Amino acid sequence: MDRLTARLLAMPRLGKGGVAILLDAAVAVFGVWLAFYVRLDGPTRIEGPFVIAAVGAILLAAPVFYCLGLYRFILRYVTPTTTVALVQASFVFGLLYALIFSIMGVPGVPRTVGLLQPILFFVGAALWRSAVGYILGGAHRGNLRNRGVGTNVLIYGAGAAGQQLASAIALSRELRVVGFIDDNTDLHGRVLNRVRVHSTTDLANLTETLDVQEVLLAIPSASRSRRNEVIRSLFGLDVRVRTLPGLMDLAHGHVQVNDIKQLEIEDLLGRDVVTPNAILLGKDISDRTVMVTGAGGSIGSELCRQILKVRPAALLLIESNEYALYQIHQELLKTIAREDHEISLVPLLGSVRDERRMHEIIATWRPHTIYHAAAYKHVPLVEHNPVEGVQNNVIGTLTVAQVANELAVPKFVLISTDKAVRPTNVMGTSKRLAEMVLQSLADQNPTTCFTMVRFGNVLGSSGSVVPLFRQQLAEGGPITITHPDITRYFMTIPEAAQLVIQAGAMANGGEVFVLDMGEPVRIIDLARNMIEMSGLTLRDAAHPEGDIEIKVVGLRPGEKLYEELLIGDNPELTSHPRIMKANESFLRWGELGKCLATLSATLAANDVVQVQAILRRLVPEYLPTGAMVDWVMLRRNAD
Repeated sequence: MDRLTARLLAMPRLGKGGVAILLDAAVAVFGVWLAFYVRLDGPTRIEGPFVIAAVGAILLAAPVFYCLGLYRFILRYVTPTTTVALVQASFVFGLLYALIFSIMGVPGVPRTVGLLQPILFFVGAALWRSAVGYILGGAHRGNLRNRGVGTNVLIYGAGAAGQQLASAIALSRELRVVGFIDDNTDLHGRVLNRVRVHSTTDLANLTETLDVQEVLLAIPSASRSRRNEVIRSLFGLDVRVRTLPGLMDLAHGHVQVNDIKQLEIEDLLGRDVVTPNAILLGKDISDRTVMVTGAGGSIGSELCRQILKVRPAALLLIESNEYALYQIHQELLKTIAREDHEISLVPLLGSVRDERRMHEIIATWRPHTIYHAAAYKHVPLVEHNPVEGVQNNVIGTLTVAQVANELAVPKFVLISTDKAVRPTNVMGTSKRLAEMVLQSLADQNPTTCFTMVRFGNVLGSSGSVVPLFRQQLAEGGPITITHPDITRYFMTIPEAAQLVIQAGAMANGGEVFVLDMGEPVRIIDLARNMIEMSGLTLRDAAHPEGDIEIKVVGLRPGEKLYEELLIGDNPELTSHPRIMKANESFLRWGELGKCLATLSATLAANDVVQVQAILRRLVPEYLPTGAMVDWVMLRRNAD
């Protein structure tokens, strides 16, 4: 028996397919014989009518099973997908067989044979597949165990996804499933795929007794809040955690080992996404020419990805960084080719401060909608380079907005930030002033509908602490935070981009939309969670033997302990549950325009002190934490 199973395991896939066809043929013939036996109350003679019924069964079953993919499945694994395919193929075969031998009729063949044989054939085909799967699967797993191969893993979730994952893992030499975990009490104690299902209360004990090194989350249909609960329950178990993506991200019909991905902080901090409003998504984009400034940045590039999904006629990528523009252009070209879209994608190098360049681009393509994401957003860098920061964030916004209005662009959406609220740094102040520019222009009854969308940090963006923490973890630590009590709002980049598009579509002109960011997150808790999710332990006074230390390095210039989304306390609700509208004050264009002209001249003179004075006058909420720290000024003063 062992020699036979070894030979079967060693056969090429084509040979195993041939064996499966022969077994199905044998079962089909036996099903005919048994159907005759039942109908005639005894054995039948192997002649005329029987031969016709048997040959007919083989000639129908083989092509039907082949066309429906039954012979592409691996014999040693019987999965839910295999079972569904077998039911479908048997049903099609049964219809055809009954049509010929029961409805149409064949001389000498009892009509009941046409009804009985498909049922018997299905039972036989299922039985031999289960038996072969049990024998060959056990032999294969035994071979892997004998080689000492495989990391012990628990699968959290014993539903269809978990069972398919267990079957797929059985093909792997790197992993070995030692148990399921599930909170469904009806499953506790049952054996699925030759592996026992355990209660969630046994988790801590199982990781020790079964020598578990890894837990795989197979709960793709669970809500984000439920997934977060599960992830947090695994902290402190000294195991690595990986996960399957959500149902929407599982593009194919069954689970594979390569669907397993690293557990990221986005899995913990993200939240259940409100289904986007398709009408709002398409209103300013579908079949229109759309322009994105800062297209190579974190937000700009994600806006481009989301815009492509809504099928614009053309997408203009505006970026001053050549390499960033090249990267996003190549990525989007692949997306267009893969999705077979007919979209004109135009990569355009240029600075938003260059009025001539912006004018020629907008005049040439006449975009319907401009998403203005170009900005310097790194607080310490802008604090040390304030003139460049204000030039880009304020004068750049003014330049593009005025050109858009001159050329009658219908919609202009500014991407703003929570750092614009009661700012303590130049970056936040420059973004608040950019908001005021659009508010003031919108007050002039312009040809363009100007609006802005304000939100907090996005997970994984170039300016986020998350990539920094990942790098520090990879280097063995320490993780550095600026203050133990510092908090920030977080949102995933795709959700932020979708909400920006929907908010822009609601605009009538001059609105400051604010995205619901959820609850603020303590950065020290974020650091601890990322350490735990990496399968490492925190090193502190209570745990000196831990892996990674968290080090407090002090607040950076211009940095706040917490961010806010509203200057006032009077937000208005909108038709979207995660989009609010703020009522913020601004200066009329008659006054603001003169101040901006003065600011522009001061920037040209590189008068850093006067720039700060103008910012404080224009944005009264701006309360700098200290003197200006412009690098050039500091160097000159030192000399």
